[in-house]
Amino acid sequence: MMELPRLLVLGGVALIVLGLVLGLLGSVLPLGRLPGDLRFGSDNWSIYIPLATSLLLSLILSVIATIVLWLLNR
Repeated sequence: MMELPRLLVLGGVALIVLGLVLGLLGSVLPLGRLPGDLRFGSDNWSIYIPLATSLLLSLILSVIATIVLWLLNR
C-alpha cells in the first residue's frame, strides 16, 4: 500500500519537471506554430487546431512515461 503515495509523488515531480522543461524550451521549440498546426478564419472568427503540436507532445509524453515505468519496474 505504500507504493501508491510514492507513485503519486513521483508523478507529480515528473509533471513539474516536464512543465519546467517545456517552459524553458518554449522559446526554442515553436510549440503552437508548427507546420502541421491548422488555422482557419476571417475577420470575425477563427479556428485553431494544433494537430502537429498535439502529436509531438503525445510522442514526448509516451516516451517519458515508458522510461519512468521501465525504471520503476527494475
